[in-house]
Amino acid sequence: VQPHAQKNNDLPIRMYGIAAVMVEDPQTKLEPVITMPEVLKPEQNVTIKVSEKSGKPMAYTLAVVDEGLLDLTRFKTPDPWKQFYAREALGVKTWDLYDFVLGAYGGELERLLSIGGDGEVKPGEDKGNSLRFKPVVKFFGPFYTNGKEQSHTFKMPNYIGSVRTMLVAGNEGAYGSAEKATPVRQSLMALATLPRVIGPDEEVKLPVNIFAMDNSIKQVTVTIATNDMLTPVGGNTAVLNFAKTGDQLTTFNLKVKPKPGVGKVVVTAVSGSNKSTYEVEIKVRVPNPPVTNVIEQVIDAGQTWSGQYVPAGMAGTNKGTIEISVIPPINLESRLRYLINYPHGCIEQTTSAAFPQLFISQLTEPDQETKARIDVNVKAGIEALSRFQTSDGGFSYWPGQPEADDWGTSYAGHFLLEAKEKGYEVPEGLLSSWSKYQAGKTSIGGQSVYDQRQDFMLAYRLYTLALGGKVELAAMNRLKEMPSLSSAASWRLAAAYAIVGQKDVARQIIDNLAVNVEPYKEMAFTYGSDDRDEAMILETLVLIGDRSKAAPLVKEISLNLSNQGKWLSTQATAYSLIAVSKFSGFQTDNKGLNADVTINGKQMNAKTGLPVAQLKIQSANVANTLSVRNNNKSVLYVRVVSEGTPAVGDPTTIENNLKMNVVYKTGKGKVIDPSNILQGTDFIAEVTVSNPGTYGDYKQMALNQIFPSGWEITNTRLDGTASHFAASQSNYEDIRDDRVYTYFDLKKGETKTFRVLLTAAYIGKFYLPTVSCEAMYDNNVAARKPGKWVNVVKEAMITN
Repeated sequence: VQPHAQKNNDLPIRMYGIAAVMVEDPQTKLEPVITMPEVLKPEQNVTIKVSEKSGKPMAYTLAVVDEGLLDLTRFKTPDPWKQFYAREALGVKTWDLYDFVLGAYGGELERLLSIGGDGEVKPGEDKGNSLRFKPVVKFFGPFYTNGKEQSHTFKMPNYIGSVRTMLVAGNEGAYGSAEKATPVRQSLMALATLPRVIGPDEEVKLPVNIFAMDNSIKQVTVTIATNDMLTPVGGNTAVLNFAKTGDQLTTFNLKVKPKPGVGKVVVTAVSGSNKSTYEVEIKVRVPNPPVTNVIEQVIDAGQTWSGQYVPAGMAGTNKGTIEISVIPPINLESRLRYLINYPHGCIEQTTSAAFPQLFISQLTEPDQETKARIDVNVKAGIEALSRFQTSDGGFSYWPGQPEADDWGTSYAGHFLLEAKEKGYEVPEGLLSSWSKYQAGKTSIGGQSVYDQRQDFMLAYRLYTLALGGKVELAAMNRLKEMPSLSSAASWRLAAAYAIVGQKDVARQIIDNLAVNVEPYKEMAFTYGSDDRDEAMILETLVLIGDRSKAAPLVKEISLNLSNQGKWLSTQATAYSLIAVSKFSGFQTDNKGLNADVTINGKQMNAKTGLPVAQLKIQSANVANTLSVRNNNKSVLYVRVVSEGTPAVGDPTTIENNLKMNVVYKTGKGKVIDPSNILQGTDFIAEVTVSNPGTYGDYKQMALNQIFPSGWEITNTRLDGTASHFAASQSNYEDIRDDRVYTYFDLKKGETKTFRVLLTAAYIGKFYLPTVSCEAMYDNNVAARKPGKWVNVVKEAMITN
């Protein structure tokens, strides 16, 4: 065997092996036999008989699966014999270990394929209709037979198409498999389809296919029935006549009620004694962002306040809460919902959504429903973070990216440690790999002057290691002695010393530091702001027990949280809630409150030993009367929060330090008007964004495109044309049923263009929501184009 060419004149390390030839043994083969009807009928019992051709005993499992599902991934029936007894050619295999020799590594892994998490459900997000797609997926077993034929019976769901029955068997080193494809049909069949989602007040045509598979079927009466989310327009019955076997199409007009929910349509086709039903569900979603109205009031001891509450948004989207507190109000309900409903899902935002929920019980007493929801959200957050972990133990900014994000790694690890402390189950491998990554990044590198962003990152890393019991005291001491240590790093380092019991050292570090931070916003690195930093300072003051400095700071943070017009990033919001919660647990006096609340004549008592009480408002979509009596000896702060989603989005156009243009084009580049598009047309939504250069480079930009229900998105990544179709490179792209989120950076003076391939699939009247682009960590950079109503029409309906 000729050795490979040497690399850099060094002698490579070689390994040689000889593959063996396996002789086929008939005794290792099983030949299962599946016996079942050649045609199956929906909603009827199906009997499958299983035997072994030669009467051999075997253990086996059965699966009956929709062939359409299997075709999506070209799934083949498993053949264990081929796996275990694969024939290999006689030959020599070589392994070159050169790149694994110490010091010889020269490869690059930066271009590893990154797979996006399209359509991932965020913690607490409602998945909507569970029956939108109803495939047949049945699994039976394991079973064992001594060579005798066995029967298995199940009821076929209301399904039309083809299923594959798959059997995998084994017994003492012998293996085999079998499969059988079977159509599922009956003499009369109905099939209906709707878009994946739809919006309030939209109109859509429901196409219904009727299949007559028997010559005896001549006339078919088709009827549709809907739930309260949909209304048939122009009748709900149609009659079809068949001269011969075949299929015909009929359509029904549906209008959506102005509220969110799940629409349901049941199609019934009847011809003589033949009857077929088909059920289809569709999620009615509101694509517009919610609006929030707040009534604030301060009630003196022994006094009563009365007022009115008017629900915001459409019926079905209204959520009302009364918050009563002895501390300055923090707008808990609204701020927490902002985090949970935030549409994007990077490492920071995923962590921020779940993190504050760990400490809610230190502020208020949640009811059982809220406790259950918090439990689900925190567990979902822990599970989601596992998809961000990189091979070296860190956490990437987006799922699947090969490189760790330093700040996101510390922030996510911080949450996992706190969650574990609160009793949540955190995978040990997740934390141990994270700890190794953190410990390997504690070196200062011998620099005498350290970048302030880097020293802050290092201080936070050392803090998280101390919190996890992996104290790096030597690294902490080295950082403490660094000249020109930034204020932010000093506060975080002091928190680390406080955790390990050296509170005197912590106080020395921050002795001459101010608790207030000059306003700033950071689009990358630590994704920080003055609001986030002050919340971290408050947490440090709580750790060292300095109540005198903490009290005025918590008032300032509470004021920021309660100010509905004050924009806070996801991290600033989360950390502010965390810090105030920890301060609440630090307080030992004047925490309790007692108030009598009356809503529309119904009386209830808000009494708790905690600083905040929350009561949900159950009311109709009309004005409601409220009153609150303060039974405390000190003032109470009352906030009535009303949140809901409007039927129509914001009609205004804005361009703040960002230019954005939205056009729709044919495949050949011709600009078209989306107001009326012919059904079946393929076209492109093209968005161009430009940085005018007045505000520097932009990081972590998010382009939000939600499309009308009648338009379908073509995911060009599935057919391998994404790189040819894209005009500009993005950092990450999240493609869902009805929307595309695109994330990118934009340098000073740079312009980028992003395209989405669409198809006008369903006839009807639909709402095209607002297109917006924003810097996720700086609200001074944003652009918005208003939405409008559009139509998908037949050719005869298009007019000039």
